[in-house]
Amino acid sequence: MTKWIYIEDIASYEDQDVEIRGWLYNKRSCGKIRFLLVRDGTGIIQATLFTPEKEGLLFQKYDQLTQESSLIVRGKVKKDNRAPGGYELEVQNLDIIQIAQDYPITPKEHSTSFLMEHRHLWLRSQKQNAILQIRATLINAIRNFFDDRGFRLMDTPILTPSACEGTTTLFETQYFDQKAYLSQSGQLYNEATAMAFGKVYCFGPTFRAERSKTRRHLIEFWMVEPEIAYAVLEDIIELSEDLLLFIIERVLEKRKNELDILERDTAPLEKIRKPFPRVKYDEAVKRIKEKGLDIKWGEDFGAPHETCLSDIFDSPVCVTHFPAKIKAFYMQPDEKKPEVVLGLDVLASEGYGELIGGGQRIHDPNLIQQKIKEHNLPREAYEWYIDLRKYGSVPHSGFGLGIERTLAWLCKISHIRQTIPFPRLLYKIYP
Repeated sequence: MTKWIYIEDIASYEDQDVEIRGWLYNKRSCGKIRFLLVRDGTGIIQATLFTPEKEGLLFQKYDQLTQESSLIVRGKVKKDNRAPGGYELEVQNLDIIQIAQDYPITPKEHSTSFLMEHRHLWLRSQKQNAILQIRATLINAIRNFFDDRGFRLMDTPILTPSACEGTTTLFETQYFDQKAYLSQSGQLYNEATAMAFGKVYCFGPTFRAERSKTRRHLIEFWMVEPEIAYAVLEDIIELSEDLLLFIIERVLEKRKNELDILERDTAPLEKIRKPFPRVKYDEAVKRIKEKGLDIKWGEDFGAPHETCLSDIFDSPVCVTHFPAKIKAFYMQPDEKKPEVVLGLDVLASEGYGELIGGGQRIHDPNLIQQKIKEHNLPREAYEWYIDLRKYGSVPHSGFGLGIERTLAWLCKISHIRQTIPFPRLLYKIYP
């Protein structure tokens, strides 16, 4: 029986008879030869049909095939540097599983709105496939990074009784006889598990009800969040540098072909080294003003400000010591300058904005209660969080890295909507 293989493994089967199960990406003819481009989700291979009789069964089947028809091809693998991927399949027989009728995404140009309406089919295109292949490698790299360093994966709730970043961007839902919210972050629960396991991370979907229509924002996105007991700001700056460098190295190593498909110039990524440039908020504001942009001390950075800072450096840049009033209630104040907190933002190079946000957490029980009161948060929802400061409190720190924005940067994609299989955007939830 001929062995069923995947195209990504084709190099291991040179001169062997194999079976490939997939879909027709494209086809063309040249005299007595017919060429099929067959994709199976792991790659594309050229399948060559030859018969001296134009009315032969293989050619009859070839004539029936349309774009995205499903088929099984069997034949011998041959090395051919002219073929996509360097190998082709000399077809011996072909089974048609289903003929696709009037496939809507043709080789012609389509509008983005049309493609988004057909996202379930757009995923099959070569560039979209390449982006999401890189996404899978990115996620695998992140898991490997933390697992290999002894972090424990802790799953945190998606339904929560309280806000992490503030109440204005929460999705509210009914939880039997009380209100609940879709999680903005697993951080608060991570702080509890860090006190039990030392160093932990969570990885999952997060939700922000932001009425934003920028190329950098999604309503639903995925985030990895490490948290470390006894860690201070400097510890997580170094951790964030190591994580990003590990991700870059893995993607460049494993996904060169996909980056080539996307025509990504990888030179800027290859040049990145640690330590990253580090600037405090005060200096960042000064530099932004020197570049002619308007910003007042105490204001948060917008996209133009982040892009301005990233343009100054050839690598990601670490910005620290933000004004307390623009950061979350749990941020540890700087002892020397209490109006700023020990927060961290890592901004991507090439103008892609914030990749990582985090900092050192308040560990003093009296101060955390004071901050909860100042931010008008319901104390009863945070009693368990206050407990963490009552029973063996220690300094602790962590951050969150957004998968989609990191992927957009690695692939140099203009809009974040292409970095997740089914994006959720303002007023858009189909398909």
